[in-house]
Amino acid sequence: MREEEIVSKLLAIEGEERRRGGKGPLELYNTGRKKHKKQIAFHKCQKRNRWVFGGNRSGKTECGAAECVYLARGVHPYRKNRDGVFGWVVSLSRQVQRDVAQQKVLHYLDPAWIEEVIMLSGKKGSPDAGVIDQIRVRNVFGGTSVIGFKSCDQGREKFQGSSLDFVWFDEEPPREIYEECRMRVLDKKGEIFGTMTPLKGLTFLFDEIYMNRGNDPEVWYEFMEWADNPFLDGEEVRRMSAALGEKELESRRYGRFCVEEGLVYPEFDERVHVIEPFPVPFAWQDTISIDPGLNNPLSAHWYCVDFDGNVYVVAEHYEAGKGIGHHAAAIEAVSEKLGWHRDGKGRLAALIDSAAGQRTLASAKSVAELFYERGILVNTNVNKEVFAGIARVKSYLSGENGVPKLYIFSCCVNMIREIKGYFWGAGDMPKKRDDHAMDELRYYLMTKPGREAPAREKTPVQRDKEKLMRRLQAKRGYFG
Repeated sequence: MREEEIVSKLLAIEGEERRRGGKGPLELYNTGRKKHKKQIAFHKCQKRNRWVFGGNRSGKTECGAAECVYLARGVHPYRKNRDGVFGWVVSLSRQVQRDVAQQKVLHYLDPAWIEEVIMLSGKKGSPDAGVIDQIRVRNVFGGTSVIGFKSCDQGREKFQGSSLDFVWFDEEPPREIYEECRMRVLDKKGEIFGTMTPLKGLTFLFDEIYMNRGNDPEVWYEFMEWADNPFLDGEEVRRMSAALGEKELESRRYGRFCVEEGLVYPEFDERVHVIEPFPVPFAWQDTISIDPGLNNPLSAHWYCVDFDGNVYVVAEHYEAGKGIGHHAAAIEAVSEKLGWHRDGKGRLAALIDSAAGQRTLASAKSVAELFYERGILVNTNVNKEVFAGIARVKSYLSGENGVPKLYIFSCCVNMIREIKGYFWGAGDMPKKRDDHAMDELRYYLMTKPGREAPAREKTPVQRDKEKLMRRLQAKRGYFG
């Protein structure tokens, strides 16, 4: 069956459903009949800077358009609704606006909800054929909402002045447009959400959203791919996947940022390996691992291991431009907060880069000696082999039978950021950039951490049995 015939049949079915049950596209979407799990996650998220990185036809634009209509109508199923909002839909160009975002918004807006359509070009009677400036929407609480349409090709000046409740970016905008729109929602504590297929490589949104270099607690993202959309034909998905090259497949199917260099740890999945903190049993505590730095950041993380050999990264200290005294005090403070174990003299133990044991002309004492003086016993005997260390990290990320053996607490934001942006460089070596946590993670895992469960108290029967066995062994030994 041709695509045109499929679309025609779907439209006919939707029309019949509306005629029989009075359910329009938004109602059908809201009941889950036209919505998949990751779209629901997007709508449920309470963060104020939300993004969907999705492949083509993954359903990303649908959730962006539905979100706009939810807010404008005051019928959002997961947020506090108001009696009127003002928001923008931002497309790359007027033509893209007309053909994509505008069509989607009109699809979810019942004509009975529209008070007025203000056109830039075309006729009000057929707004889908022209270019819309604004749509005034009746809010269920009695007020009026305005959905305005903007395009990036208008230039930054056209985005100035307004005070907004929300902005939806349909595809990735230029940085100056993004920054200007952030200013537009500032006074109302409004929200920004975007839906895009990352076809341009490592753009500013890779750093701003995916890497979250500013550690903004309001940033959230989700990846959507073809398999997430149950309404796509499986055979068509297989045919299209076979026709695309590897890099194009990454972007157009999986919605991933595509770069010339490969990720060192593609096994890492933030939704799997990053977990929320929980009270860690004292018996799980293992050691601290440190990659020292002065102008560069010093990276220190606290590692625990459960009785099944799973590793947990539970805390971090990550700071640049400070001396050993400052770092030692910070490590002591984190350890005190965690109730971290110490030796009989109250000293902490840690692994550290072997270079920390070297003295330089600029200092009479090594970094290791300076830490030692401050009560932190650092062990410089670490295995720094890069390839073996990377292989070890990969094995912990992959785990056994698809179950990882490495988990990172969400508070360790710098380690999470580094592992997401750790790329191969020239000469089959990782790029020496933002790799301080990656180094000390390797040092730690190369120590082959492990734990044995504490022995359970023996029963009287077990104790008597052991006594009899010892007597029997002694008797046999005596009689030779």
